[in-house]
Amino acid sequence: MAKQKAPPVVSDINVTPMVDVMLVLLIIFMVITPMLSKGVAVNMVKTHNDIKMQEADKEDAVLIAITRDGKVFLSPGNKLTPPEELGAKVKDLQTNRSDKTVYIKADARARFSGVTDVIDNLRTAGVDSVGLITEAIQDKNRRSLGL
Repeated sequence: MAKQKAPPVVSDINVTPMVDVMLVLLIIFMVITPMLSKGVAVNMVKTHNDIKMQEADKEDAVLIAITRDGKVFLSPGNKLTPPEELGAKVKDLQTNRSDKTVYIKADARARFSGVTDVIDNLRTAGVDSVGLITEAIQDKNRRSLGL
């Protein structure tokens, strides 16, 4: 009986499984990325003396966004809400929470009366702690001095 010879070694890389995995990952990231945004995108007010609010980045934080045209969105859920209904909805969201702070991020060009309406409705509903989210101004002179 003659000894059979082994087939020659294939030195080419089979990229088909890698491409399949990469396409699946691409689709997953395309579907999940829009869900990761917290609230509505607004151009926030820029300040020099900002205070970091780490709690505002939590997933279950109560966040109210006020757009330039005066629309009010309540997160979690990112739902368009009339300012008159904010108090009751925020009180429902705050039940069984240790952090009772409500965070407001308003567009820099939003009417001040719209922001005060939101705060007034929250205060009427009994919300005691309100945080205003702003952006820090990157001052070139302060950066060069190491401040």
